[in-house]
Amino acid sequence: MIPDLKELRRLVTACAQQEIMPRFADVNRHIKIDGSVVTEADHAMQDRVQLELATHWSQYAFLGEEMSGHRQDTVTASNRAGLWILDPLDGTSNFAAGVPYFAVSLALLIDGRVELGLVYDPVRDECFMAQRGRGAWLNGLSLGTRVALDTPLKRCIAAIDLKRLDAALAARLASEPPYGSQRNFGASTLDWCWLADGRFHVYLHGGQQLWDYAAGSLILSEAGGHSQTLTGEPVLSPTLATRSVVAARDGALFAAWREWLNANAR
Repeated sequence: MIPDLKELRRLVTACAQQEIMPRFADVNRHIKIDGSVVTEADHAMQDRVQLELATHWSQYAFLGEEMSGHRQDTVTASNRAGLWILDPLDGTSNFAAGVPYFAVSLALLIDGRVELGLVYDPVRDECFMAQRGRGAWLNGLSLGTRVALDTPLKRCIAAIDLKRLDAALAARLASEPPYGSQRNFGASTLDWCWLADGRFHVYLHGGQQLWDYAAGSLILSEAGGHSQTLTGEPVLSPTLATRSVVAARDGALFAAWREWLNANAR
């Protein structure tokens, strides 16, 4: 039986408020081998959530961002029955610098499909959730009922991560942007959710890991949004391969955004 989203929400929010927020003002950070930042809160949150999930739903395996690369490979390759996918603290650089834009992301992958997705922002106390085929919600209110704005691409707010894009495409976006204005806040799990809620209109990211997009892509889809990779494939790949993201909340806007990228991306 699929876990109850309300119970999952209570579990994740309690863990975040107890393990992440008390450390927000007192950060000890370290640099990982790949150059990214990791803090005590990342590990404390992952350990706590892994324990809670094993206690409540022991039938599913567990994949966490802060596992070793070897362990991640082993878990991802060997389990097909069910897999929790956790980013215990996305936006760690923001967290370590005192910038209040970070989140916890948790998804349940079964038979190669994401069945549940949850992204929690402990600063704003906003919990975005989705269940495949049943909808998406923000703090219990449906995201699917939002009326799509008739906004042309040239007037849109775009969330763009430039540093992982092809240099020529990044330069074109910087010099001749097709949208009205641009943002990049540094926590991709939340970016998906803000797009689903209409706070952004279009989205572009050059490379995300499974824990970056698993929950958010389901939330956007169940809210009525659209996403693909830059090459036109589904974003979800139940592997550790890095995936690019092209997305929009509105179908017509997604088509216009996709058309511009097809004409300008190599």
